[in-house]
Amino acid sequence: MRTIISFTVQDILRFKESLLQWSQQYEEIVWLDSNNHKSSYSSFDALLAVEALSIVKTNAPGAFDKLSHFRNSTNDWIFGFLTYDLKNDLEVLSSCNPDQLQFPELLFFQPKKVIRIQGKKVDFIYHNADKITIEADFNNISKLQFQENSFNSEIPLQNPIRIKMRIFKDEYFRRIDKMLAHIHRGDIYEANFCQEFYAEDIQINPLKVYSNLNEISHAPFSTFLRFGANYLLSASPERYLKKTGRKLISQPIKGTAKRDMDTTIDNSNRKNLENDPKERSENIMIVDLVRNDLSKSAVKGSVLVEQLCKVHTFKQVHHMISTITAQIPEGRDPVEILKETFPMGSMTGAPKIA
Repeated sequence: MRTIISFTVQDILRFKESLLQWSQQYEEIVWLDSNNHKSSYSSFDALLAVEALSIVKTNAPGAFDKLSHFRNSTNDWIFGFLTYDLKNDLEVLSSCNPDQLQFPELLFFQPKKVIRIQGKKVDFIYHNADKITIEADFNNISKLQFQENSFNSEIPLQNPIRIKMRIFKDEYFRRIDKMLAHIHRGDIYEANFCQEFYAEDIQINPLKVYSNLNEISHAPFSTFLRFGANYLLSASPERYLKKTGRKLISQPIKGTAKRDMDTTIDNSNRKNLENDPKERSENIMIVDLVRNDLSKSAVKGSVLVEQLCKVHTFKQVHHMISTITAQIPEGRDPVEILKETFPMGSMTGAPKIA
């Protein structure tokens, strides 16, 4: 059972900074920040979940089944992450890339404390807590004096940090040529080739780095995540999947153009992206893939492309985004929907398994 108490906060930006700083006392943290991006599918401005009551942590095989059981058994808020290698739980695939970070492939937790921000309203949604406990936390957060240098000051930022490439130039081009050969044969139509950039034997301050990243990007899906010694800092503009009632929403991104300080050049970059046949072709390929993914769960005839190849402007770039929706039958297990759509098509290329 959860207790909900709401407060009105005038300086919401300062409160968010203090809230994230206050959260650092916990081993389990998920912070989701929209950075004031609004859309018809927004649910909240920011959300914090901390302090695990229960956890599911697992690798493939059987990861999605364990998540489904965990969700049904808690019947509560759960927060966590899915990693790309869960593809091996869905298809006859394997992974051979080095894993230096040792994240579990799937981890979700049921939080004791959830704090939701919408406008100037802040909801404290606590598990089995009394009013006094909630008010004490609110007062402690409100009294925190946010300071730029207060992020775990015992850990100095090392400068400069040497960032290394996992794949060097000759190997990079060899792999690109191999993918191009597959495209020429028609085995694949579109591929995402990713490589790792990394640094070793250093200490950083995760919250400080996240704060800097978020200031640069102001992304609509900004995330700070901690599970013990594992941290994830994200500034994503992309919605993989949302379920609201019986409606599914997916908003894949394909097509990017840089911003420019000169308004005329910036508008030209946006217009060129909007009309670029290659970028539109890539986006439409992924739209078809997402339509197919959603149709596995959807009521027949309910999959719709609400927006096709619409250019959205963000702080650093212009992105081409399409919006696909579907209606699902009552009672459909959300974890089954994840299984049918994971990984997101804009991450894989097409066809997905290839």
